[in-house]
Amino acid sequence: MLQHKTGVALLTVCVLLLTASLAQAQQSLNIQLGVFMPRGEGGRSAGDVLVTNRQYLFFNLDDFNGFTGGGEWLVAAGKNLEVGIGAAYYQRTVPSVYEGWVNTDGSEISQEMSLRVAPVVATLKYLPLGARSTFQPYVGIGLAVYFWHYSETGDFVDFSDNSIYSAAYVASGTSVGPVATFGVRARVSARADAGIEMRAQWGQGNLSNDFLGNKIDLGGINVLGTLRIRF
Repeated sequence: MLQHKTGVALLTVCVLLLTASLAQAQQSLNIQLGVFMPRGEGGRSAGDVLVTNRQYLFFNLDDFNGFTGGGEWLVAAGKNLEVGIGAAYYQRTVPSVYEGWVNTDGSEISQEMSLRVAPVVATLKYLPLGARSTFQPYVGIGLAVYFWHYSETGDFVDFSDNSIYSAAYVASGTSVGPVATFGVRARVSARADAGIEMRAQWGQGNLSNDFLGNKIDLGGINVLGTLRIRF
């Protein structure tokens, strides 16, 4: 509850600053392309389904590292502040097989796990050298609303009688969590900057009893190349 109240307050501040700054402030579109790396096993939420699945299935959490892309609308709010709102998209499907169990013909019992996360993110960045500098390091905080989807499809073992069956388990929802970002960009033309950004995100979704775990951790690190076009 406290996290939700803090997030709503931050989002409200971002929107107010954005609205107040529109008339006279510099605006820009920031295109972001890179890789999303979900949190490792030791740092994931208690009850996380991927950690639980690793007790039975053979796969690596690093297999979920994958491409992410998005964009954000940025507005300068004074000399050293910048408000942004944007969206991104990540999806990754990872194959797995049971460890210690096989079909009656000796073949692997296989399935696929698929995770999709589409965050909408509001950020407030601090630029110590100023928003009009040709070289701009920055740090920021923000709030993300995660639209997520998780599924497991394929063949599974019923441990009550060791039978093998086919199924598709699907869950989706919306979650809220904080983000933190830092990066650097430099001017490459009269209207464009290029840079690199790292963005950490935190969040989790709730799963039904159909899954071995009751949570799906949505946290991780985004490593992004950026291209900002100023208007």
